[in-house]
Amino acid sequence: MSQATQARPTPPIDPEWSSAKRQLSDKLLSIVMPAHNLADAITGNLRHVHDLFHGKIPFEIVIVDDGSTDKTWEAIDKAAGEWPTIRPVRLVKNRGKGGALKRGFEASRGSHILLLDGDLELPPHQVLGFFDIMEKTGADAVIGSKMHPESMIGDYPWHRRLTSLVYYSLVKTLIGLPVRDTQTGIKLFKRAPLEWAFPRMLVKQFAFDLELLSLVNEKGYRIAESPITLHPQGRWAVVKPGTVRQIVTDTLAVFYSRPIIKYYHAIGDTH
Repeated sequence: MSQATQARPTPPIDPEWSSAKRQLSDKLLSIVMPAHNLADAITGNLRHVHDLFHGKIPFEIVIVDDGSTDKTWEAIDKAAGEWPTIRPVRLVKNRGKGGALKRGFEASRGSHILLLDGDLELPPHQVLGFFDIMEKTGADAVIGSKMHPESMIGDYPWHRRLTSLVYYSLVKTLIGLPVRDTQTGIKLFKRAPLEWAFPRMLVKQFAFDLELLSLVNEKGYRIAESPITLHPQGRWAVVKPGTVRQIVTDTLAVFYSRPIIKYYHAIGDTH
């Protein structure tokens, strides 16, 4: 056989990406990123995500401009013209993170969905560890957890730790959700749990993550937690009393909808 007709050797698989490659196979990872008033950072953040996954696994970036009032949309539109993997979605009015994620999911095509905050306080390369956990445990969802003993989040102030502990206790008591942190903005899902959960959601402002995970758990899908590394942008804000009241109100609404009036199960399957 001549040199010209010899098959090219298959390049070795980077061990760091092997689990993601096995689980995706020839399918697609959809990275859904909500963005609000991030004009100064969004181009660099999109470039970072694109460069991380490019040539490693099949992917798309569904970037959702959540009613920004600065030039975020212009930056997204320009980036989409440069990188075909970017699928831009524009919401004219601000719908909040939950509404933006829901709309981004509706526009996605992947077998696996990474929900990732657009400010990249949570570095996206962490999803490789999420794929490892998903493969080892058979989980349908892997969520980042600041409360995980192996998480590295720098100087996490006492008032935030106290708030997280109190909220976790409330969630465990009322909802029975078997996770320690529902709010961290990096989560990996197989598509099926989100297809079941999103049509049933009321998309509350503060309890979106709790409602989503509660629905996924209620249906019997398995959720696992992963340690995370967090790069906070600036100082940690103190949670205001009004915000605490709204969080408690929304959490109680999830509790009321789930075990009391059975709202979620009253909605038939949509797929």
